[in-house]
Amino acid sequence: MNDVTELRRFVEVHARILGIPQDASRRVLGRIGHDLDGEPGSWAREWTAAGTVEERAGRELSAGRFFNIARFPYVDGPARAEAQELTVASFDRWRLGQRAGIQRLDLELSGGRVRCWAAGLDPAGSGELPPLLLFSGGIVSVKEQFGPILARAARLGVAAVATEMPGVGENTWRYTADSHRMVSELLDALEGRADVTRSYAVMMSFSGHLALRAALEDKRVRGIVTAGAPVRDFFADPDWRPRIPRVTVDTLAHLTGRESGSVLGHIADWGLSEAELARLDVPLAYIASERDEIIPPGDRLLLERHVRGLRLLAHDDVHGSPGHVAESRLWSLRSALEMIGGHGPQRAALGAALALLRGRGRMPALGGPRNGEGR
Repeated sequence: MNDVTELRRFVEVHARILGIPQDASRRVLGRIGHDLDGEPGSWAREWTAAGTVEERAGRELSAGRFFNIARFPYVDGPARAEAQELTVASFDRWRLGQRAGIQRLDLELSGGRVRCWAAGLDPAGSGELPPLLLFSGGIVSVKEQFGPILARAARLGVAAVATEMPGVGENTWRYTADSHRMVSELLDALEGRADVTRSYAVMMSFSGHLALRAALEDKRVRGIVTAGAPVRDFFADPDWRPRIPRVTVDTLAHLTGRESGSVLGHIADWGLSEAELARLDVPLAYIASERDEIIPPGDRLLLERHVRGLRLLAHDDVHGSPGHVAESRLWSLRSALEMIGGHGPQRAALGAALALLRGRGRMPALGGPRNGEGR
């Protein structure tokens, strides 16, 4: 059973990323007292009830956000399994009403079935193929959170595909030391529908670690945008392990099929070496939280010392930087578009939005590689 106090603490960033108003979040949290599966006052039951209210009002995207939190941090029983199904169903109804060309992809890959949402793909290879943006969240995030950016894919001139970490949501892969191979298999499956030789990974947290490993082996990955991704010390530093929150440890255990007491030892050699980081020859845009409770500060230092193409944005915040969601999202998208090149009007609009945030004192100026904005 999850520690509800800890869930409350870590759900803040996810609720903000999803766009759930703080007052609505507080109302739901005020009704939660335990995590007994499906019981009144339980985590999954109360968040699902809030989503149902939104669903009945016809607000499908909003409903899916509440269902998403109901399944947080991972499916561990019938109530969260129902919430997972409701998350996907609500998104499906929303995307059909958008007329934005968002489609479902079910891909059978070597490690299992990977389900994705996609937009901007060329169905028949009839024209010039667009570059690919591949989106993925971390160990507690499902693909449906990327719906709004998928709806804008055509205007950005890209193909966009949103997927999930192995073991998260509808991804049936097991999370292993070789899970980065999923990225290359996804690119193989999308060949002919997007220009996969120009693929850019916008993959957050633990997905960002997969993207870094994939880029070392697959030259089709031309750039990476990530936030709070573990690099080496998270995996290898025994002094950091006692500080890792229980919810993170339990979720990693669930995804890897290990016991919570042994999972950190199991993944101890999954980190990237200094030599591997030095070999990384693609641009990397990385958002760091200076008070991160999950990712140790040594991981940021490793990137600064060894990655040539690093652009860093650092926030004085906790993991996921819940106080800086808007600027992080804009900075990430602009970074990805700059890696791709072109798309002048869209990039200019994003730059104007960033300038507005900076003018309000909420955003440091953009800098070049290794400049470490916000330090």
